[in-house]
Amino acid sequence: MRRTSTTTTSRPNSGGSVTTWKEFRWMLDELFLLNGVLNIGDWIPWLSWLDLQGYVRRMKRVGKMFDQFMENVVEEHNERRQREGDALTFVAKDMKCLIASTARDVVAGGTESAAVIVEWAISELLKNPKFSKATEELDGVIGRGRWVTEKDIARLPYIDAIVKETMRLHMVVPLLSPRLSREDASVCGYDIPAGTRVLVNAWTISRDPALWDAPEEFRPERFVGSEIDVKGQDFELLPFGSGRRMCPGYSLGLKVIQVTLANLLHGFAWRLPDGMAKEELSMEVVFGLSTPLKLALQTVVERKLPVHLYSI
Repeated sequence: MRRTSTTTTSRPNSGGSVTTWKEFRWMLDELFLLNGVLNIGDWIPWLSWLDLQGYVRRMKRVGKMFDQFMENVVEEHNERRQREGDALTFVAKDMKCLIASTARDVVAGGTESAAVIVEWAISELLKNPKFSKATEELDGVIGRGRWVTEKDIARLPYIDAIVKETMRLHMVVPLLSPRLSREDASVCGYDIPAGTRVLVNAWTISRDPALWDAPEEFRPERFVGSEIDVKGQDFELLPFGSGRRMCPGYSLGLKVIQVTLANLLHGFAWRLPDGMAKEELSMEVVFGLSTPLKLALQTVVERKLPVHLYSI
């Protein structure tokens, strides 16, 4: 799943391959791990210079590797500028640093979140009797002769509902980007002085019983026919944030998640390993910059469509 989301998300930015999958996967894993750890130096500033846990050293290392990776990408695009067109060629050469920074955010942010959401969705479907309804919708709309495309998503309301419910129940990024209070304010009885850094806990909001009926249960049906969307206009569901600081790649990320999940459900039959009960499927989460499953999902997968559709 991570390789699929990585390839889809990074192709418009990187064009070609500038490093191996293993190296790129390591950089992403290290980046998300280090952004979610508790660094003593952040809480006790006078100890920060000691780097007691080694996190600063590791972050500098992965930062240099990522910068080099993106510099290679930009150089590659500059060399092809005159003969090919893609997502970066229209940007002026003097914006090199901005290009690298933006592309890094899109690749790093989109890769992990898409894979985590798809894995959570399949895990929930395996534990709940929702698989048949999803596959029936896919068979009725798509048939058995082709794969799902982006244009089909508008005709797959239950698949869209599964994605939204997964984003609600398993908020991939639990805390939104930090905000800074411009002036003194009062929120729910709490005084917030000007200049205070504010973190919005989107994970808690999405599980608030005052906003959601049975918030701990996986119920895609709650979004069927609902006007609640994930584009930042409905504050009870903010997987991509809201306002000017919301995720810049939310449109691409959402499409990747929808199409990937739809094709995985459409093209394959999923079941738990022999002898494993639904109750034994671990749903334990790892909290950090993102919220993936602690134990990787283990399933048995079988093809459902004609054999020729699986050829590359």
